[in-house]
Amino acid sequence: MERCYNLLMIREGTTERLILRPLEMADAAQIQELFPHWEIVRYLQNRVPWPYPPDGALYYCRDIALPQMERGEAWHRTIRLRSDPDKIIGNISLVKGEEDNRGFWMGGPWQGQGLMSEACEWANYFWFEELGFAVMRVAKAAANTASRRISEKQGMHMIGLIEKDYVSGRLPSEVWEITADEWRAWKAQAKA
Repeated sequence: MERCYNLLMIREGTTERLILRPLEMADAAQIQELFPHWEIVRYLQNRVPWPYPPDGALYYCRDIALPQMERGEAWHRTIRLRSDPDKIIGNISLVKGEEDNRGFWMGGPWQGQGLMSEACEWANYFWFEELGFAVMRVAKAAANTASRRISEKQGMHMIGLIEKDYVSGRLPSEVWEITADEWRAWKAQAKA
């Protein structure tokens, strides 16, 4: 089956320490090994099956993520270290819609090093400057303090509280938002 890709979908992103490469079918095997750990999945939406099936990453890539990319509905990127570009350490996704425009996960050995903050900064740039969206909204479990810290540090503000279903169950959740103008002001201040 031939796949059709637009230039924005296939463009690779880079940061000081990371490569953000568009998801491919070939990534499924590495994702299958890295992803299915409770610490990674517990605050992800409950559409992630748990326990994670042996073909979960293949199904996700083939039947969910790549078709979304082909339709221009989502931009899924694997996260890799520049020092080891063949190894996937996480994933970040941007999705069209009214809420939950950005989602991510990082393998345990790479957490707590500021790598996801770096990936999110690139993703926010891509969302606002390349794709041209006016607002980004992100819902997250209130208990997910690491994700909240990223949103706070990058100029987002909480706009609401909701209940949401996650792999770990129904939890109180926060909805965070940033507009393109707010993001640009944050970016200018961060550079100063």
